[in-house]
Amino acid sequence: MLPAVALVGRPNVGKSTLFNRLTGARDALVANFPGLTRDRKYGRAMIDERPVMLIDTGGLLGADDSPVNSLMQGQVEQALIESDLVLFLVDATDGLLPDDERIARDLRRRGLPLLLVINKIDGRVPEQVAADFARLGFPIQVQITATHGRGFASLTRALLEALPPPAAPLSDDEATAAARLDAIRVAIIGRPNVGKSTLVNRLVGEERQVVYDEPGTTRDSVEVPFNRDQQDYLLIDTAGVRRRGKVNDMVEKFSVVKTLQALSSAQVAVLVIDASEGLVDQDLHLLSFAMDAGTGLIIAVNKWDGLDAARKQQTKTLLERKLAFAPWLPQRTISALHGTGVGHLLEDVRKVHKAGAFDVATSVLTQILIEAVHQHQPPSPRGRMIKLRFAHPAGSHPPTIRIHGNQTQQLPASYVRYLENVYRDTLKLIGTPVKIEFARSNNPYAGRKNELTPRQEKRREKMIKSSREARTRRQRKR
Repeated sequence: MLPAVALVGRPNVGKSTLFNRLTGARDALVANFPGLTRDRKYGRAMIDERPVMLIDTGGLLGADDSPVNSLMQGQVEQALIESDLVLFLVDATDGLLPDDERIARDLRRRGLPLLLVINKIDGRVPEQVAADFARLGFPIQVQITATHGRGFASLTRALLEALPPPAAPLSDDEATAAARLDAIRVAIIGRPNVGKSTLVNRLVGEERQVVYDEPGTTRDSVEVPFNRDQQDYLLIDTAGVRRRGKVNDMVEKFSVVKTLQALSSAQVAVLVIDASEGLVDQDLHLLSFAMDAGTGLIIAVNKWDGLDAARKQQTKTLLERKLAFAPWLPQRTISALHGTGVGHLLEDVRKVHKAGAFDVATSVLTQILIEAVHQHQPPSPRGRMIKLRFAHPAGSHPPTIRIHGNQTQQLPASYVRYLENVYRDTLKLIGTPVKIEFARSNNPYAGRKNELTPRQEKRREKMIKSSREARTRRQRKR
């Protein structure tokens, strides 16, 4: 297994910035806002060709006894249990604070290998910074600036010395990484407070995400790997997306961007809606974005057990009416809190993912095209017939079909939708949009001028002369 390194410290000391710098990505949401990170976030980093698993955590607050803060502390506790090494981050601009001393005492009692990392040292004398934090009593300290990468050579050396020796052989780590790449990427999307994080915790089987009855608890997109029935999944818990007019907070705007980015990278998206509210306009906007991104889709109607029989029937009727434009979307009624229907939801995820993989032969696609054209001929713009000759697969997630023919640019959108529906119904492509591309046949004589022979030139001149004489005679008669 990869050694786990947890990043802990007060809020806004640069843990997420360091996480992004070490992983070489921008997965963790970063802003000058205390308490932005709430869930623990995992990422793979290479420390001088040594792979490690980084765990970004929320800031530790001493005096705040709010329910959300208590849940955040639970996430940090779990990260410390999983870690082999702790990077304790402090802020050189703030100096040594009582909260830093409190965290240091708590970490020292746990007996975990620990490395003190002093961040934001730009413009400060290294000796003064070291003297300021010497009261913590840690023999090794590293001074860095995470935003600019200053001091990372020293950090790398200190990490390599503090990490446990690598297990032999390392092929297990590579197999773990390969399994992660083969995992089904599932984005859990929806409006705030519809139960997305509760659903993630239910699927994983642990309190992996902070869950609280308050809209906007989840602020960043968090990847959660797990295995069920010998199938690897990578769940992406996203922040709730509200209507644009209601988004005023800059942090929430960044959260929405991260949600849309996660949706674009996912293979399957589960749109969680509140059964008591039904499918509202914002859900339809998310649905439209997922379809444009080519993501497979499943509608999960959460909190279903809280409705009576009459309300359930009413909700089903409204869903059928509002989703009439996409009858191919699977729907599943669930209760994320109690687990009702959640197991069947993963069955739907596997079906949608298999449909999106799109392993279909060219001969099958061409035969379906021939039968579709026979049943319903394409229109003939300007009296010229549009010919669709053959089709072949051009991609997966979403299933992409490339059709070759002439004048394909003249096909109306209604006929393209007809072909999409034919392919979806025939191949049983449940829960996934179908993308059709067209390849036009090029005219081999386009742009080529027909050169006349000397004899043809004489005949042409004779015809032009005869035409002029005939026109002159007609004018004289008038």
